[in-house]
Amino acid sequence: MEGQVSLPVLYSLQHCPYAMRARMGLLLAKQAVLIRAIVLKDKPAELLVASPKGTVPVLIVKEIVNKALLIEESLEIMLWALAQNDPNNLLYSEDPDALPAMLSLNHTSDTTFRDWLKKYKCAARYHDEAEVEYRQHCETFVGDLEQRLTTHKYLMGDTLSFADYAILPFIRQFAKVDRKWYLQAPYPKLHQWLNNHLQSPLFSKTMAKYPLWLESREDCLFGAK
Repeated sequence: MEGQVSLPVLYSLQHCPYAMRARMGLLLAKQAVLIRAIVLKDKPAELLVASPKGTVPVLIVKEIVNKALLIEESLEIMLWALAQNDPNNLLYSEDPDALPAMLSLNHTSDTTFRDWLKKYKCAARYHDEAEVEYRQHCETFVGDLEQRLTTHKYLMGDTLSFADYAILPFIRQFAKVDRKWYLQAPYPKLHQWLNNHLQSPLFSKTMAKYPLWLESREDCLFGAK
């Protein structure tokens, strides 16, 4: 792809929540990259050379003499992109306390909530009687989000923030575990927040499907618009 040689390269898995939020961050920052879609059962050798742990997302920012400058964590990809360009002020740049507060909320999402969510998903899949118990543990975090959304329009205030997008893929997973229960659960503000995100043009672009890179060897432009 002539003229795009210097663009960063993103290895991504379509339905991975971490890869999803990395893609959202790039779109929000209008950061152009070349996306390489993969599946976990057939990882490209090029990915494993750059990042031996073999997980996604991986963003290769540039190649420097047989060595890649890369970012291997989804939150760091989001923050890197928004540091280049944050047209919607998702980092609340005027408030020095905002980003630490966002990162703290996301830390709870990525640790305690995610751990219980994994157990809840597994229990539901195998009809484990502990399903309700695990869901109740998840609800500690979900209830906090509902309270935040009762206080203001979004998780951190009355405008969208980095935290809204970083946490979104995992709330989406929570809502899908037992859809019937979720729809009648006492979280109306969260329902509206999630629904608004899932129906947005940004989410549609995030979830666009690309040809598998190992099959096509085609680098697709992503995130420029």
